[in-house]
Amino acid sequence: MLKIGNVTIENPVIVAPMAGLTNAAFRSICRSFGAGLLYTEMVSDKGIEYGNERTIKMTRLASDETNVVLQLFGNDLEAMRHATEYVDQNSGCDIIDLNAGCPVPKVVKNGAGAALMKTPELLYDLVKAMVSATNKPVTVKIRSGWDKKSINAVEVAQICEKAGAAAIAVHGRTKTQMYKGKADYSIIREVKQNVNIPVIGNGDVETPEDAKHMLEETGADAVMIGRGLRGNPWLIKQTVDYLQTGFYESKPSAEEIVDMIKKHTELLCEEEGEPRAVLEMRAHAPWYLKGLKHSSALKRKIVRAKTQIELFALLDDYLDTY
Repeated sequence: MLKIGNVTIENPVIVAPMAGLTNAAFRSICRSFGAGLLYTEMVSDKGIEYGNERTIKMTRLASDETNVVLQLFGNDLEAMRHATEYVDQNSGCDIIDLNAGCPVPKVVKNGAGAALMKTPELLYDLVKAMVSATNKPVTVKIRSGWDKKSINAVEVAQICEKAGAAAIAVHGRTKTQMYKGKADYSIIREVKQNVNIPVIGNGDVETPEDAKHMLEETGADAVMIGRGLRGNPWLIKQTVDYLQTGFYESKPSAEEIVDMIKKHTELLCEEEGEPRAVLEMRAHAPWYLKGLKHSSALKRKIVRAKTQIELFALLDDYLDTY
């Protein structure tokens, strides 16, 4: 059992924030598989400050959502303070996180995300401003550094702790690596050895065995799973079971996978409306179907589907001939 500030987390398996994926629909699915903590998609501080309708919607959680971290991104002190105050008063989240790790060009070019690794003084001020604006725990997600010549995760983590952060999540890659190469677990271990707040390890977790290796190699308090969950939310329960018992159930059947695609679609339809939901599932469904025999033709058809009925018919036809 892990505590981040006043929030108790029942198990150390955490769902990473992922743009276009960790919306309410996918969080609901992940919660059903027993995730200890779930992050929202990253939310713009400026979007909140300007009252952008879609941004504001991202801060609203379902009444039954628990152990949710709402992640903010930006680099403006006043906008971040205002956004934190807004989230504190209007969102049901349990923890507020600052994104200092996103490597996407459109984020870093504005000085946010992983660009904050290059400005530790500003990062300190941002975290301190957030802590002063809420009674919820404030956490920070970072990378190992900007590039291999500027590995500064330990320094940055210590700065965040000094500013009042209640936990730190570390992705063991630099910004310039993006998602290529291997995550460096030694950096996560060094961070863990040099701060007194909980450390969450992130990077290269595709199997329950990977998660166990991460925890053993780094000494981290929890493991964060990101891209390994695309089309595979079963990985959450498998990992929880493996860490607790040393055993886990094998891969789901084709029928279970198709049922989950349908469930995901229905949840997205409720959240976003059918046109947008089906559009999003054109990306998600191929991830779910990866590795299933004779699925290539189905994937090509799915990316042209326009309605839920059309999508479900394609899935049913596939099962009939599986």
